[in-house]
Amino acid sequence: MDRRYFLQSSGALCAGLALTKPASLLGEALSTPWRTFEVTTRVEVLKTAGGTHIWLPAALIRDTTYQRTLSNRFAAEGGSAKLTTNKPSALGIVSASYPANAKAVLTLTSRVSLRNYAVDLSSPSQPHVSHAELDYFLQPSKYVPTDGIVRETALKATTGANTDVEKARAIYEWVVENTFRDPKVRGCGRGDIRAMLETGDLGGKCADLNALYVGLARSVGVPARHIYGLRIAKSEQGYKSLGVNSNNATHGQHCRVEVYLRQYGWVPVDPADVRKVVLEEPPGNLALSNEMVARARQRLFGSWEMNWMAFNYAHDVELPASVKQPLVYFMYPQAETADGRVDPFDADNFRYEILVKEVS
Repeated sequence: MDRRYFLQSSGALCAGLALTKPASLLGEALSTPWRTFEVTTRVEVLKTAGGTHIWLPAALIRDTTYQRTLSNRFAAEGGSAKLTTNKPSALGIVSASYPANAKAVLTLTSRVSLRNYAVDLSSPSQPHVSHAELDYFLQPSKYVPTDGIVRETALKATTGANTDVEKARAIYEWVVENTFRDPKVRGCGRGDIRAMLETGDLGGKCADLNALYVGLARSVGVPARHIYGLRIAKSEQGYKSLGVNSNNATHGQHCRVEVYLRQYGWVPVDPADVRKVVLEEPPGNLALSNEMVARARQRLFGSWEMNWMAFNYAHDVELPASVKQPLVYFMYPQAETADGRVDPFDADNFRYEILVKEVS
């Protein structure tokens, strides 16, 4: 992550982050109104040792056609907190520090407005995106390379495809056809796509399957970006597996993809959710020919249902003041003590809860 882009504000309590709107918003929304949600995350490190650090992902620090981030407010009980941002990856990191023996609790409340997102691929538009932005989303990262077996796979998947639309669609279909959702994978997966392709093990979760889409697209010159976020409401499209059915979104982490197509701008896709429908939609283990799967497969190339809040586009994330290796992605709460980084899935030492309230 390029530290030159970082801006900082500090203090134990932040009254909120004012966000500027881009000159133009790309894509077209479905004919649904904006819905506003308040999402509150509370984290506590139960076993502290020496000084303690906690980090949380803030809601996306830019406005898009599908999300307006109204504020990110945070408080660190017994410690100090600050917001660090990285503009190219729309990344906001709320980081808190606590002295030895202090109770380590961090609370972040994000307020966002969301609306369904769709791009009409039968109606070309005139997108305005800078060359710098497109170049940024063609770059490889540590776990999402664009050479070797990744490019070889992409070239095979896109055989006969000439336009960027044809390539993007071919890669989407390849990922849907050749991967599977593996329920044994912890969290949302690791996202190491070279290892997936070299071993032939194409099972994983969203951070694996959608990272595969991003890497394959970038390797053939089609800009793409992974968007890390959180499901915060039930699906209104009839999918039990593609939403959260209460106000508790603690286990709702999910990442999506946008791909840039020259005549349409940034286009939403989500092949990982097609495989989630296959595995989890009742009664489970559905065929790709199943009506529910086929409907999701058609819909998820070009649209997203916005019962989901975006965090960032970041890969290889360096946490401020951390002494450990960068994160592959930043979607889950993180913490460190003098004993090292805390396992975010270790409920005995690291407790967090994410509650959602729809406010309008």
